Amino acid sequence: MRRARIGACTRAVAVACGFARTEPPVPLAATLETMIANSLSRCGCLGLAISLCAWIGSPGVLHGAETSCRGDPWPRHLVDDGSRGADGVRLGDVNRDGRPDVVTGWEQGGVTRAYVHPGHDRVADRWPAVTVGKTPSVEDAVFADLDADGHLDVVTCCEGKTRTMFVHWAPKDRGAYLDPGQWTTEPIPGSEHRMMWMFAVPVQMDGRHGIDLVAAGKGEGCQIGWWESPDDARRLDRWQWHPISPAGWIMSVRLVDLDGDGDLDVLTSDRKGPRRACRWLENPGEGPAQSAPWPNHVIGGEDHEVMFLTLADLDADGAQDVLCATRDNGLLFFRRRPGDQDAWSQHAIRMPENVGTGKAVEAGDLDGDGRLDLVFSCENAKGGRSGVVWLSYDKAPTDDPWTAHEISGPAGIKFDRMELLDLDGDGDLDVLACEESQPMKGPGQGLGVFWYENPRSTRRAQSR
Repeated sequence: MRRARIGACTRAVAVACGFARTEPPVPLAATLETMIANSLSRCGCLGLAISLCAWIGSPGVLHGAETSCRGDPWPRHLVDDGSRGADGVRLGDVNRDGRPDVVTGWEQGGVTRAYVHPGHDRVADRWPAVTVGKTPSVEDAVFADLDADGHLDVVTCCEGKTRTMFVHWAPKDRGAYLDPGQWTTEPIPGSEHRMMWMFAVPVQMDGRHGIDLVAAGKGEGCQIGWWESPDDARRLDRWQWHPISPAGWIMSVRLVDLDGDGDLDVLTSDRKGPRRACRWLENPGEGPAQSAPWPNHVIGGEDHEVMFLTLADLDADGAQDVLCATRDNGLLFFRRRPGDQDAWSQHAIRMPENVGTGKAVEAGDLDGDGRLDLVFSCENAKGGRSGVVWLSYDKAPTDDPWTAHEISGPAGIKFDRMELLDLDGDGDLDVLACEESQPMKGPGQGLGVFWYENPRSTRRAQSR
């Protein structure tokens, strides 16, 4: 029966591709049969025939076939689309209700906005929002209570001609958090025109005073370093910059104790330049050495344009692995050997057909089978390509290929970093994301800030 189905698919390919006879040319026959045998169970005869037709020479047919094999897109719920160029989502809890709130910089719109989770019963509606300040060419925004007054302020990183980091001080009255008139914005003087700033992470670095900031940029003079907070955090002119590594174009900054010595090291993906790679900087510990360059450890990816990375124990061996999206080579899985801080093996995870170029990746159990799945986002998702897809493996994460499942469908072109979390309280992981390039009617540009609802709980309820 299986051989008959393979033969039928092979003949269907020949007809669909316009061959006069109902058999493919002899040199292609073995390749076609191998591809069909490996993929028939996933896509079915007709879908596979169309996909193979596209492989032989009709790329326009490929888009619908590949997407339909991946299933239906997830429902998309809008948080905000009121400005232009939403560029990244970061989390906090501004009102201490235990639900995740969001901050996003709108790069082309030149503003930064915070969003308060409205509760599970209204989470599919637009979220209450406040513009915390004007931020031309903003690239990143993050919550941080810099002055330790119990209210989450916002720190923004700006590139372009602005080349400055800003602090947006939250209102002292928590009830006025959504009043834009109660927010004040100030630049960090030492940051002005030092570099194009790309990313910041709040952390207590030196055990003194308040929260410090690890930050990084791109382009000429780019560095990774940390801002040392003074005894009065509101005296922004007293914040001191300590560079710890040259860089080219930093995409990610994650703080994690990679060497097990009790302090936080800096894990980063450097996209351009002589140091491009996924790498980590070893924290020398509190003291004078912390203000000097830190030892650099390369994980891998030097031959690729690495984008956003994440940490996850993908193979469940007790050691945190590193996963990174690349612009030119799908996803990279850096498997860490337990107990050895510098032993990494690199595995490529192919992205499926009919998607854009890699931008970000996150790990989580989306289907409830107890194993980590991957969600990736894309740039350049044009011409009906998908920009957000999730992947599952069969027996081991080093399997090739992984099975692809649809999330976004064709809507959206340039996505950014994501968060996986249960936004609607139904027990499964949803995907919080943003998109900045989709042409839209009205003043907005891009799909804005939104979340994709995981349909697993709905399907589970319908099957009962």
